[in-house]
Amino acid sequence: MCGIIGYSGHRPAVPLLVEGLHRLEYRGYDSSGVAFEQAGRLHVVKAAGKLAALEAKLENNAYLLATSGIGHTRWATHGLPVEKNAHPHLSQDGDIAIIHNGIIENFQEIKDELSARGHTFLSDTDTEVLAHLIGEERKSAPSLCEAFARALRRAHGAYAVVMMGVEEPGVIYAARMAAPLLMGVGVGECFVASDIPAFLPYTREVVFLEDGEVARIEGAKWQVFSLADLSPVKKSVSHVPWDMQAAAKGGYKHFMLKEIMEQPRVITDCLTGRVSEGSDGELSVHLQELDDIPVPARLHIVACGTSYNAGLWGQQLLENVGGIPTDLDIASEFRYRDPILLPGEAVMVISQSGETADTLAALRLAKEKGCRVIGLCNVVGSSIAREADVVLYTQAGPEISVASTKAMCSQMVLLALMALYYGQRRTPAVFDRELLAALHALPEKLSAALPAMQERAGQLALRFASSRSFFYLGRGQCHALALEGALKLKELSYIHAEGYAAGEMKHGPIALIDPQFPTFALALDNALFPKVKSNIQEVLARQGRVIALVQEKNGKVPDLSVEELWVLPAAHPVISCFFALPALQLFSYQMADYLGKDVDQPRNLAKSVTVE
Repeated sequence: MCGIIGYSGHRPAVPLLVEGLHRLEYRGYDSSGVAFEQAGRLHVVKAAGKLAALEAKLENNAYLLATSGIGHTRWATHGLPVEKNAHPHLSQDGDIAIIHNGIIENFQEIKDELSARGHTFLSDTDTEVLAHLIGEERKSAPSLCEAFARALRRAHGAYAVVMMGVEEPGVIYAARMAAPLLMGVGVGECFVASDIPAFLPYTREVVFLEDGEVARIEGAKWQVFSLADLSPVKKSVSHVPWDMQAAAKGGYKHFMLKEIMEQPRVITDCLTGRVSEGSDGELSVHLQELDDIPVPARLHIVACGTSYNAGLWGQQLLENVGGIPTDLDIASEFRYRDPILLPGEAVMVISQSGETADTLAALRLAKEKGCRVIGLCNVVGSSIAREADVVLYTQAGPEISVASTKAMCSQMVLLALMALYYGQRRTPAVFDRELLAALHALPEKLSAALPAMQERAGQLALRFASSRSFFYLGRGQCHALALEGALKLKELSYIHAEGYAAGEMKHGPIALIDPQFPTFALALDNALFPKVKSNIQEVLARQGRVIALVQEKNGKVPDLSVEELWVLPAAHPVISCFFALPALQLFSYQMADYLGKDVDQPRNLAKSVTVE
């Protein structure tokens, strides 16, 4: 929910910290702050609002001598997004500063205990309580590191914490428990951060921290210890192949638009090495990660938000193409319903970040029950990637905009490949080669179609921007897309939107239809088109306005008497969804942009939901 960065080295620390925070704003952006050591004492500067407010406070350059420090950008969990609640927070004596991502569940109990000992608190946060606890433990601990560890052993919940103390100039301590945190190892300098882009301009050498580990960095030196007893832990350094070009807007107005338009390349990257052409010209699927595990008797997909919608889209494919009975659960429900998992079944968790708290908890529950877990995520070294039995990386690259776009596209590609892989493995004679060929040819066709789709989305946004509610209808796999289209419109433009399986419309939601409640109907060229056409007629009969997303068929456009037709290229029935998805994304984007909303950082949202 928050972005954290720490630095120790030879550069001016504060400008580097602020630069890193800009790359972490997708994790939170309602307040920010930095702490640094200079002239034998800690200095803290923080501000409510976006990073510009913090930068304005730092204009006096009073920090230029500092070569170590910590920085934080916040998404509020405890306390309003005001300056007093911004991080860093100090211990009672002001000699220790910490930043924190996560939630300390027993903070009130600790706060009451410390208040009884004379501590006074200046904020409403659980983080300040932890800072005071570290300071209290320092009174009896033999070292600052031991005080840090003692306090964290008492803290229950999820956290990534970074600390600095005036008694050890130039030293940064960090620890994690169920929240993302890693180190960057440079030349004469080290970093800790929530995510790799924070320090990517300076190093691509990364050390992934595990739950229950404490790191100490001081310039070029770094060490990792076990939180339990501070015994040394051996760690390896990994090289990350990303560059900052992946995180630049590339000339687009917003990161979201760039990431929508990147989807052809994302599909190509996702297929590379996974689809090959034999000497006979036939294509085949290779998912080596799955070769060593049995074909599951049943697959349980568990995810949240957009990843859940991707799972719903893939469920039908896994059953009809892969031959795998497949269930679907919202992660926050799965983890509390004591699911029955039988021998031979598998759980697949889907998460863009690989750190989604509810999904990670579902993974751990499945493993406790002895079930094999497949992880589907985008971030190498994330918690889900490390804890799953096998992991399939979507290879979408960094997604900066808070609202997910290319990540869902990549998840859908992997789900389609999984269905084809299992179909190929179970019954090669009936393997769906037509679908695989269409998927292989998709990137070029989608790339050609996207510019016109962007223009059409802009036209429709202009026409419907005054709407205060929207209805999205779809059948079959288009049900998942209807849910995603409604979600994107809500996230970006703050317009109320409902996504429904079109067949459910008559069971209540049809009461909402009137001339002020437009409907976005997904009427693609598949076996369910006649059914969706009937649903559209039911809307029209009640004076509802309709946008119909359709496809050409034999060079002709379907005969639908709706207010607006949005015509997509002809495609295989499954592959047509890869045209419909960016169409829905572009419509939401253009609506939000026309209405003047903050497209890349919608209100109240954070990119990686690392608390329950």
